[in-house]
Amino acid sequence: MSITALDGKRFAEMVIHAANHLAANAKMVDALNVFPVPDGDTGTNMNLSLTSGAREVKNNVQEHIGKVGVALSKGLLMGARGNSGVILSQLFRGFAKSIENKAVISGSDFAQAFEAGVETAYKAVMKPVEGTILTVAKDAAKKGVQASEKSDDIIVIMEAVLKEAKASLKRTPDLLPVLKEVGVVDSGGQGLVCVYEGFLAELKGEKLSDNANVLPSMDELVNAEHHKSVQSHMNTEDIVYGYCTEFMVKFEDAKIAKNPFKEEVFRNDLSKLGDSLLVIADDELVKVHIHSEQPGNVLNYGQRYGSLINMKIENMRQQHSQIVGGTKNTLESDHPVAPKEQQEYGIVTVSMGAGIADLFKSIGAHAVIEGGQTMNPSTEDIVKAIKEVNARKVFILPNNKNIIMAAEQAVQVAEEEIYVIPSKTVPQGLSALLAFNPNADAKTNEAAMKESLKHVKTGQITFAVRDTQIDGLDIEKDDFMGIAEGKIVVKNKDKMTAAEDLLAQMLDDDSEILTIIYGEGVTESEVNQLKEFIGKNYADVEIEIHNGQQPLYSFIFSIE
Repeated sequence: MSITALDGKRFAEMVIHAANHLAANAKMVDALNVFPVPDGDTGTNMNLSLTSGAREVKNNVQEHIGKVGVALSKGLLMGARGNSGVILSQLFRGFAKSIENKAVISGSDFAQAFEAGVETAYKAVMKPVEGTILTVAKDAAKKGVQASEKSDDIIVIMEAVLKEAKASLKRTPDLLPVLKEVGVVDSGGQGLVCVYEGFLAELKGEKLSDNANVLPSMDELVNAEHHKSVQSHMNTEDIVYGYCTEFMVKFEDAKIAKNPFKEEVFRNDLSKLGDSLLVIADDELVKVHIHSEQPGNVLNYGQRYGSLINMKIENMRQQHSQIVGGTKNTLESDHPVAPKEQQEYGIVTVSMGAGIADLFKSIGAHAVIEGGQTMNPSTEDIVKAIKEVNARKVFILPNNKNIIMAAEQAVQVAEEEIYVIPSKTVPQGLSALLAFNPNADAKTNEAAMKESLKHVKTGQITFAVRDTQIDGLDIEKDDFMGIAEGKIVVKNKDKMTAAEDLLAQMLDDDSEILTIIYGEGVTESEVNQLKEFIGKNYADVEIEIHNGQQPLYSFIFSIE
């Protein structure tokens, strides 16, 4: 069997097959997380990201492979979660750009597209690290080009790409010492191998044993508890536009001839009908998300350009009332709420735990996206939050190193003036927010908020999910670990001993303020035990205590 030309329909099947294969292996990829903490989510992030891309492809299946590639790129862009998901989106952004003007591609085109993807991904990463998904992609693409110089058979080229991807994956511990220390290969690289395995299986007409060829729904993939918006702390009466309206318009030639589609005009017209507007368009269709008060008017407007598909309308006031246990339906209110005026500044932050969300809101955050460990928000989640704050200039506080890239990718999509403050922890985010001055200009605020990140130390207490050796420590499953500035420095069978040992390592003569944020399952007596420990050993340190209600991390310490 030989394939020397690849069209859009066949490529779409490759993408869907790969997405299913990655979904089936997501937990295996998660398990390769270097740290034995309960938040290894590389497989989950890549799975959610590729599923978003595959769903966009499924809605845009056509002969023209370039247009299918554009759909994949757009779906991945908006669905990208975590560093691994963002890098995956960039790999296929470059891939798609390379073939976007081609109806059918040859083996040489196919190989060159992989190389173009690698080039795009490396440019997107500020400090590329070898021994990661980037290395696996680069090595595999190089072999693909070499194979294309000898054969134009796309199957032969894909076999070479996959073979080298697996070989490169095995070499990742030699390039990244921490992988060798822990005894694993790179998780992102493993996820990419799963994608390439799906590609090859589809090209060869094989069905992988785990591949049911049915994309999982996003509701199945995203834990509803993690996906809830912390905006639920608002009052139902404050919801101005009550219907979350999502739909797609499949363009029709007759309608477009009478009413030519211009994305900017389309977006501006819809912006008058609601807020939280998101518009993504290509040559075949346009996808819309908007919060509106009269969704019928929105749909009628969309029908000017074609037929409506994938429609979903949700009553947000009803949803909100159910969440907070309220009984009043504000649809019956005789006092409509005036639209919120656009403000100069908005601040979007990310956190897990209702207590931490309340803390951020109490010191000035306008929107809090629930996310962090185990569930990184997507680029689309961040863009929606940006829209919801309705401000001309928006600062984003990711508060997790695995969310920074998705936040930076949101800058490319959002129309507002966006500033990403690269906070890697909740304490850094809190420090940056406190440094914000609403009376200062944006650049001054950006500099001050970034500077504040240097003046706070972060400690965390969590538990080990497996036995391992790392950072010179022999760690057993269920041990409590103390993490200082991202490095595991203590471990103990007893949670409180681990917490006290961690504080003993982090506190010094320059420490003035210790903020303790305690999580789910921590008792009042345990909090009091820490207070007594600090009072006895560090009497000059001022203590602040907050119930963060965060999962997975018993304590988060902020030291200034």
